[in-house]
Amino acid sequence: NVTPKILSFIGVNNHNRCGHPLNLFKQRLVDFFYDHFKGRTGNPIFSIYDKISPVVTRSENFDSLLVPKDHPSRNKTDSYYLNKTHMLRAHCTAHQSELVKMGLDNFVVFGDVYRRDEIDATHYPVFHQADGVHIFTPNELELIYGTNVNVFDNDKNDSNNEKQGVYSKEANETVTNHLKKTLVMMIKKLFGEEIEYRWISEYFPFTHP
Repeated sequence: NVTPKILSFIGVNNHNRCGHPLNLFKQRLVDFFYDHFKGRTGNPIFSIYDKISPVVTRSENFDSLLVPKDHPSRNKTDSYYLNKTHMLRAHCTAHQSELVKMGLDNFVVFGDVYRRDEIDATHYPVFHQADGVHIFTPNELELIYGTNVNVFDNDKNDSNNEKQGVYSKEANETVTNHLKKTLVMMIKKLFGEEIEYRWISEYFPFTHP
């Protein structure tokens, strides 16, 4: 169900075109991660991937992310399919599982993504995403938390709006607070120290908790 018009966008890669606004914005994001996350030797711990093909398998786009079989995003009305097994990625998250299996624990993926959205003031069937992953070891969590952290919860059924059942409340709060701190630092770096922001409690069933 991919039209020639949509196919014409593949390979344009505006996020990699020198001087393009998306490229300039991407570089500021890269600079932030390189500046704020360094290892013991002073080298950046995040790796950047911005040239991965947008053609992925259904499994990479949906199954690897635990998207239910009956989720509407799988429908041909929502996603672009090339054949029965391959499609155009609907999100850069489609590459997470593969990169983690390769042994990567800190990375950002930039790329063009494709969804069958109706064109309006805020929607277009082709747009760009930055998708980041930061995996913590138990020792790293303890350094952030300030003391020993029980990563896993003995009561596997303790899943609620605040956390997944397998993880402890302490581990969840440590990672959540670190994520919020990182996002605030990032938007201030991008838009200035005086940028206004607020946190809201929102329920999004696709990714919650």
